[in-house]
Amino acid sequence: MNDSLLNIKGVFCAAIDAGIKNNDDLDLSVISLTKGSSTAAVFTQNIFCAAPVLVAKNHLQNNPRALLINSGNANAGTGEKGIENAIKSCELLASELNIKAEQVIPFSTGVIGQQLDLSNFESGVPRAVSQLSDSSINDVAKGILTTDLVKKCYSISLEVDGKTVTITGIAKGSGMIRPDMATMLSFIFTDIGASKEDLQDCLSLSVNQSFNRITVDGDTSTNDACTLTATNQSGVQLRDCLNDFQLALNEVTKKLAHMIVMDGEGATKFVEIRASGLASGEDCLEVAYTVAHSPLVKTALFASDANWGRILAAVGRSKVNGLVIENINIYLNNLPIISAGELDKHYSEEMASAEMSKSEIVIRIEMGESSSSESVWTTDLSYDYVKINAEYRT
Repeated sequence: MNDSLLNIKGVFCAAIDAGIKNNDDLDLSVISLTKGSSTAAVFTQNIFCAAPVLVAKNHLQNNPRALLINSGNANAGTGEKGIENAIKSCELLASELNIKAEQVIPFSTGVIGQQLDLSNFESGVPRAVSQLSDSSINDVAKGILTTDLVKKCYSISLEVDGKTVTITGIAKGSGMIRPDMATMLSFIFTDIGASKEDLQDCLSLSVNQSFNRITVDGDTSTNDACTLTATNQSGVQLRDCLNDFQLALNEVTKKLAHMIVMDGEGATKFVEIRASGLASGEDCLEVAYTVAHSPLVKTALFASDANWGRILAAVGRSKVNGLVIENINIYLNNLPIISAGELDKHYSEEMASAEMSKSEIVIRIEMGESSSSESVWTTDLSYDYVKINAEYRT
């Protein structure tokens, strides 16, 4: 984790304890954006998306000047009242910042099915605004957490014609992670100059190779969102360094995505499933996700049990065409366990168990001669995952 986050000129933050959570942790964050900033976003594809997501999608079209983020309550499954509360929370912040309510984008994360208590916002928003600072992004990284054990944050800078462009990202999420969009919540800021449309293109590309390739448990959150804001304060325009900026943004989102997997609820292993050789990348991705979501594979990973039959069975039930058993090679890290569809002739339980005992594992699945290859990142499934999610509301 990168604790020495680089500040982004034009971004002012604060995070406070507003009493939304019941444990005195930071739970209400305000981010004010300088005039002339552009913001792009991607959201959950869960049909039952939360009230703040619905409001955020509408407000995104109005040159946003502020983000309002609460943790401890997802404001999801809350009907019309939830939407009203999300809009009212935006109005409270807009009044303090002297902007329009439609220029505030709301985000919520936490328990589903409970209405927001607006009194927390009525007292908390003015207090947060009074503490706005250009060096408080680390506080916000903490304030957006729920069951996370650690903050997820990362910064990078690049030189363009003697000027420095900086990108800083924060994220939260450790369960209900199979995004079909992004992590549960991620906020990325840069001082480059860019239109909303160009930022959207960059963000969509970046999310697709990072947040859309992670899965902890196969569940898609109702509240997933990822934003990218450019404050136009560096003196550099995106069109002058598009390729370099895209590569840097990709590094930020991939780092954050991997941090989410590493902090998966109860996780003890960080696992890459790399599938290759089928006719298309989509087919390879389907196989990788099928293996990554198999409870039998995930529990074997937790036990450091080299149960290769579970991996082979998951590959075999993937909904793809072109699978031929004789074409299947499977490796644990660099150790071959299946060769041409059969147990490798040099296989030993002792060597395979040694690989499965590592905290970082690559399961490589070759299925043919095609150059198509896709990776997803996941975790094992531990006793603690069940405990955390069984006791989440108690």
